Amino acid sequence: MAAAAKAPAPARAIQASRSGRNSNKGGVASLALAWLQLALTYDNARTAVFLVVVVRYLDRLLRHLKVYGLTASLHQVYRAISARAFALLLKTPAAKRKVNRELRDAMKDVEAKIVPRPKHIESQHRLPVLGKETEWLRSELAKLQKMEAGGVDANTVATLWQMRDGQSVWKDGKVSGAVYHGGDDLSDLVSETIKAFLLTNPLHPDVFPGVRKMEAEVVQMALRMYNAPETGAGATSSGGTESILLACLAMREWGRRTKGITEPELVVPVSVHAAFDKASTYFGIKIHHIPVDPVTRKVKLGRVARAINRNTIGLVGSAPNFPDGVIDDIPSLGVLAKKHNILLHVDCCLGSFLVPFLEKAGFPSEPFDFRVEGVTSISCDTHKYGFGPKGLSTILYRTSELRRFQYYVKTDWPGGVYATPTLSGSRPGSIIAGTWTAMMKLGESGYTQSCRDIVGAAKTIASRIETEVPDLYVLGKPLVSVVAFASRPGTTVSIYDVGDGMSARGWHMNGLSGDISAIHIAVTRLTVPVVDEFISDLKQVTAEARKKAGKKEGGKEGSMKALYGLGTGVSAGMVIGELASRFIDTLYLV
Repeated sequence: MAAAAKAPAPARAIQASRSGRNSNKGGVASLALAWLQLALTYDNARTAVFLVVVVRYLDRLLRHLKVYGLTASLHQVYRAISARAFALLLKTPAAKRKVNRELRDAMKDVEAKIVPRPKHIESQHRLPVLGKETEWLRSELAKLQKMEAGGVDANTVATLWQMRDGQSVWKDGKVSGAVYHGGDDLSDLVSETIKAFLLTNPLHPDVFPGVRKMEAEVVQMALRMYNAPETGAGATSSGGTESILLACLAMREWGRRTKGITEPELVVPVSVHAAFDKASTYFGIKIHHIPVDPVTRKVKLGRVARAINRNTIGLVGSAPNFPDGVIDDIPSLGVLAKKHNILLHVDCCLGSFLVPFLEKAGFPSEPFDFRVEGVTSISCDTHKYGFGPKGLSTILYRTSELRRFQYYVKTDWPGGVYATPTLSGSRPGSIIAGTWTAMMKLGESGYTQSCRDIVGAAKTIASRIETEVPDLYVLGKPLVSVVAFASRPGTTVSIYDVGDGMSARGWHMNGLSGDISAIHIAVTRLTVPVVDEFISDLKQVTAEARKKAGKKEGGKEGSMKALYGLGTGVSAGMVIGELASRFIDTLYLV
């Protein structure tokens, strides 16, 4: 006779505890163990995992709904589905051929403008077999430098290359931002400095102690400009984008190490620099874009507060922002940061050496620096209104402990201990030396006067647009160097027609997209003497745009209208994204 099947171990334990064969204490323990074993069966474990996943996604959904609300969240879902559908549509042969054909046509114009191939300049595709003579190099460099003047004059008639000076394209003051010229004497002095320190590298402070000293002093001078406490610390970087990347990296690491945050989130105004989105992509940070008030152009504080949760590592404000030139309400952001024990970064890359001198120059200002409680880091470019050579910025922290979160240290590398304060390894000491020279040469008095001239010109432009160009209006209340303006509601004037008209007259303007279509000018020292010319051209161009409105005219649209006039829909965004990628490809054509 077959032996009776043995009961499973959990069942036996339960039976034993019920039959009293164990003591009370032992029976309770056995019973608990039995139920635990039963609970941890495969099916129950699978159910538990499923519930954990559901709860996590539900938690994310609820947090997202809290930030954006139901309507905006549904709109985001719609855009995501539309983007996927449009991407699939573009894979169909007919659509793919049509889009590629239109993109190729658009890129022909871009390539003709960006990649001129003058017959008098050779193209180089490989190393020369024998090195070139010095005189040949000097001659070729002179030709290349003259290319910077562009290929056409104001009447779109080709200019003989021998007649160009290679500098009028920016020295005439018609470029918005881009070139921050501190004067010929300063440029000559900085050039001498760069030559003297050409081969230096701060990665080797023992070899180049002078560069180390100058870098430390550049950082200290910037900290004092922004009223940092004695605990303040900072570093130099390759530019504003790297400074912002470092600030975001430090916030992420601070959240991970001090609060155990593994899914970091950052709350920023929609008007912040795109480098914050780049940092979000690079460092795995979820970014919440908060809208700005349509009138003041400052971030909506109520929406910022709603976006803060247990995964928030920090907030961001601008002083000023790039699109509108408006300073966010930094004190209120500081209150929120303190309340929730999170960090607050203020992006002053554009305001740089202007905002610290506003009051000294006699202009109104708003709180933005380390005097505001809650501000933990600031980014400030020296290569903009500091008039230093291109390729240097500073990232400043309230404490040296915060700065450490941006460091990279590897102790077990076979090549030795590797430690760097920023993203770069080797860096050009010559740029640091040139920056130190510019800061020491100008001093507080020089920067105060520069602020007085530049901000004064910007205020004149803003005032005259409001009073002399009725079809346009100024966005927000710009306090620094950027003046953004749009078509006044009710007018038929297209702001992008205005932008293209200004381009035809030699002005290099910035087109803006978003909740309000606009263009802006970032005033520099070179703009100051041509303010009257700017307003005169703007008035004439606006009048021409008014006449053009409503008429179906032949010919091509201007480049600004062709690009920004597409709108901000899903399909337009994908096409513009592809166009932008192809533009970058064009930069590396020979």
